[in-house]
Amino acid sequence: MFLKPHCLPLFITLFSLSLSSCLGSYREHPLHPKPYHPYFHTFGVSNKPNYPTLNSADLFNNNIEIRTSAPKIVNVDAFGAKANGRDDSQAFKKAWKYACSSSQQATLVVPKKKVYHLKPIDFSGPCKSAISLNIQGTIKATVNHSDYERYEGRWLYFDKVQNLRVEGGGIINGNGRTWWENSCKINKALPCKEAPTAVTFNECNNLIVASLLIKNAQQMHLSFRKCVNVKAFNLLVKAPGHSPNTDGIHVTETQNININNCVIGTGDDCISIVSGSKNVRATGITCGPGHGISIGSLGARKSAAYVSNVLVNNTILSGTTNGVRIKTWQGGSGYARNIRFQNIVMYNVSNPIIIDQNYCDQQKPCPKQVSAVRVSNVFYKNIRGTSASRVAMKFDCSKSFPCRGIFLQDVALRPQEEEQEDIAKASCANVRLSYRGNVSPPCSS
Repeated sequence: MFLKPHCLPLFITLFSLSLSSCLGSYREHPLHPKPYHPYFHTFGVSNKPNYPTLNSADLFNNNIEIRTSAPKIVNVDAFGAKANGRDDSQAFKKAWKYACSSSQQATLVVPKKKVYHLKPIDFSGPCKSAISLNIQGTIKATVNHSDYERYEGRWLYFDKVQNLRVEGGGIINGNGRTWWENSCKINKALPCKEAPTAVTFNECNNLIVASLLIKNAQQMHLSFRKCVNVKAFNLLVKAPGHSPNTDGIHVTETQNININNCVIGTGDDCISIVSGSKNVRATGITCGPGHGISIGSLGARKSAAYVSNVLVNNTILSGTTNGVRIKTWQGGSGYARNIRFQNIVMYNVSNPIIIDQNYCDQQKPCPKQVSAVRVSNVFYKNIRGTSASRVAMKFDCSKSFPCRGIFLQDVALRPQEEEQEDIAKASCANVRLSYRGNVSPPCSS
């Protein structure tokens, strides 16, 4: 069952961007707000603010056409898969090898009403033709941790497969409970170790992932790494809110990706977008429980990080520990820029809007450092709802490299407790802001 959030039509006349039919017709490019002359506020920044200059190219032109003829059907059962509670990995490997080597388009079928147990498995390319994996039944991870020792944090791994579809209405179950119990975030006495990502797509171009339930991952649920031209839609991703590091969809070094009509509730970020990613569009997302939608973290261990051209649109967040967040470590370099959050509803969300250039996710305090990942050209529009934290809007930016070109338009955030007399607060340091329309809570000096 997939939730389809209410569509919010938007009419602004600069550019015409065609989104999917469920989102209506928009007259505004996602990264080109209509020019205006706002009232500026500057907090901890001495020089005069500037308007952003944004790229006018069509950022999300990633139409994918990969089917041209009737495919060859390849059933995993024909290669010895039994779905009897024992390991079916070898049968899946044989079936994949046969389908991938076909000069005709092939569809590898996982039959419905069956549960197949798999150890870590690599679905490697390149294949001779376009290929589909049609998951109608359930694929479930084995629980023996020793099975994963030589697989470097992965379970189902798609590597260098072009023109690939993974769909079918079935279930991918990471069976992650024993991994969560052995996490250092759950048991502080244990050493911190990486757990497997349930599904990884590495260097896969022209990719479609759709109509699946992905649940209870060992760590991250779904990761796109170094991919180009991706469509991920109609996905249900879920794990308990207490499950550690179980990001829903993780995007890294990936370009031209559309994430659409997905319901995500996990123990970490619903969507995380990290370095090397650009032209990322997430629309029609329902998020919660979890840590919200995050760009970052970026710049850890003095690394260079680059993220640009991100749109988050028509989204509902409920009961999350953060709303829409940009988080960077001190000491890093690079940029996070040209980012747009719009048409977002929040229910009982802590930290609904946050930019944190002093992010520190470790037990020891992080030392003060001068360099930072630069954050600029971030636009927040039509964001409303309730905040579970007293501070509903927080901009904690670097003194050396302040946040620049931060735009707020029609933002209305109030406390979750209606009887509370005080309005929600905003905390703003080293940030250059501009307002349009009604913005509540406003920053104060």
